[in-house]
Amino acid sequence: MLYKNTLTFAQQLDKEDILSKFQNHFHLLKKDDKHIVYLCGNSLGLQPKNVKAAIDQELKDWAELGVEGHFEGKNPWMYYHHFLTEKAAKIVGANESEVIIMNNLTANLHLMMVSFYRPTKIRYKIMMEASAFPSDQYAMETQARFHGLNPDDAIIELKPRDGEYLLRTEDILAKIYEHKDDLAIVMLGGVNYYTGQAFDMQAITKAAHEIGATAGFDLAHAAGNLQLQLHDWDVDFAVWCTYKYLNSGPGGTSGVFVNECHGNNPDLVRFAGWWGHDEKERFKMKKGFIPMQGAAGWQLSNAQIIPMAIHKASLEIIDEAGIENLRKKSILLTGYLEFILNDFSQHLTIITPKNKDERGCQLSIIVKKDGKKLFDYLQTKNIMPDWREPDVIRMSPVPLYNSFEDVYRVGEAMKEYFN
Repeated sequence: MLYKNTLTFAQQLDKEDILSKFQNHFHLLKKDDKHIVYLCGNSLGLQPKNVKAAIDQELKDWAELGVEGHFEGKNPWMYYHHFLTEKAAKIVGANESEVIIMNNLTANLHLMMVSFYRPTKIRYKIMMEASAFPSDQYAMETQARFHGLNPDDAIIELKPRDGEYLLRTEDILAKIYEHKDDLAIVMLGGVNYYTGQAFDMQAITKAAHEIGATAGFDLAHAAGNLQLQLHDWDVDFAVWCTYKYLNSGPGGTSGVFVNECHGNNPDLVRFAGWWGHDEKERFKMKKGFIPMQGAAGWQLSNAQIIPMAIHKASLEIIDEAGIENLRKKSILLTGYLEFILNDFSQHLTIITPKNKDERGCQLSIIVKKDGKKLFDYLQTKNIMPDWREPDVIRMSPVPLYNSFEDVYRVGEAMKEYFN
């Protein structure tokens, strides 16, 4: 598309946008009755308007039914995760049996490592980004220590070439093949939180399997952002949060994908809990763990009903919009932001890949001088990006609730700042 940096052009794109109505499904932020251009959906998605009714329903059932809400409620709590799996599976490109909503992201990551990181004396190394989100770094570090290993030896960190910000796919694959004898698991983010780079998960998984390693991904910045095909890509496992692009509330519940080849293996080592036990046998209270088939066999405890109610409400909106439609708009919307930012290339560098297939909606920029000063200025203009140390401003126009006019307004504010 040939973009134009004019208000008329931006408004025309919004008029033609088949998803523009979904803005009305969210509580858009305002300050002094003025619209705030919210570009922080990669940190916390805005609140869907249907969330309050969803929570109220569960509070009503609790108030009126007590414990019987597990079986007699409008959405019986005993089976609550079943109400989420179909729509969640669509978002990550999985079979329903391969997805479960439970716990929080890092707890789920540790649970997956129990099953998929089984180091031996020879094959024990973990491969990850050097710039992974700190929680992933801490998880891998402590997983290595849990197995009696030195993280400095056990963890292989992938770093960009000198003078570059991004990891090249060929370098990732080369490093996997270089460690064909000692690599146990590749554990990457689907999208790097800092640069916004989306990795080629299919190629990485294929290479890992070819040398006898497993492949898992943290999709915190990918779920609801990219069009994923975890089942077709043969990924072993993945975890994600739901409070970013899935708009399910601060500290919201988490999702897990377990490939059916593993989910249908009851002998695979795991940490077990009551809710992962065979649903038909659960209330017989017998010893001897019999896992539910699929990803549900990794559940530990009762469903988190209130966070899941929020997630259920948000999934209904995303499902109505359609992940394919959201991705198409995201490509156009982020492309427009890139076009606008390129007017200021003498002042800043976009470190996110230019290739639309190698990024989601986030663009990360480094300002050549006083980046934090620009960030603070944008806030005064009712534009809300976010700042990541040491020097990156992240902007994420989310297709569900951001508009092309929002992006145009970013350019106008930056024009005032730099001129």
